[in-house]
Amino acid sequence: MPDRGLASSTAAVSPPQSDPVIELRGVEKHYQMGPTLVKALRRIDLKIFPGDYISILGPSGCGKSTMLNILGCLDQPSIGDYFLDGVDVSELPDDELSQVRGKKLGFIFQSYNLIQQLSVVENIEVPLYYQGMPEKESREIAAELAKKVGLGERLDHRPTELSGGQQQRVAIARALSNDPSVILADEATGNLDSKSGSDILEIFDELNEDGKTLIMITHDEGMADRTPRVIRLKDGEIAFDTYRDPPQ
Repeated sequence: MPDRGLASSTAAVSPPQSDPVIELRGVEKHYQMGPTLVKALRRIDLKIFPGDYISILGPSGCGKSTMLNILGCLDQPSIGDYFLDGVDVSELPDDELSQVRGKKLGFIFQSYNLIQQLSVVENIEVPLYYQGMPEKESREIAAELAKKVGLGERLDHRPTELSGGQQQRVAIARALSNDPSVILADEATGNLDSKSGSDILEIFDELNEDGKTLIMITHDEGMADRTPRVIRLKDGEIAFDTYRDPPQ
């Protein structure tokens, strides 16, 4: 891995040959809780580059979920700017934000979020359906992605017929279906046993080796140990952000 340098307390040193795929400038997120204004994120300046493999780490209440919602275009900053592939998405109306989210981002959740009535291949197709892709083309893409995650023989199975690890593989394939700029994984191994969790993390490693930008939200130090970049949140701020070589 090339040496990309150590970080300051607020942002990692950028590789000079690369423009960021994500940039947050002075981002804050506030919530009004009765008479109290809660600042869930404070003064976030962050650049994420193509091919980054990142753990965003911290205890409950540190701002991880809020950060996920902002990065995933599920919510918008109260203050500051968010650039995704060079486009400022921080003030887009909901319909345009939804389009950006569907084209640029892939999501993998702890609870899988599969549609129980649909088969493996149909679940993988869902993002393509919303993009208006013809069924024949979307079915071919979904079947190929199912094979990529080791489920080529289970295309017609329903989620209830799969183990937790297999369901998460479906979720990974679904996240890849729109060829996103960034994949966001939220506690993606939290519901899995250690073997299944390890298998999922190996898939993440392979995706990053293939060039995918991948961000893992986690409280697990073990997961963070395997990513070349770690961002630690504390009280809504970036306390630590650095590139380093993961253990072999």
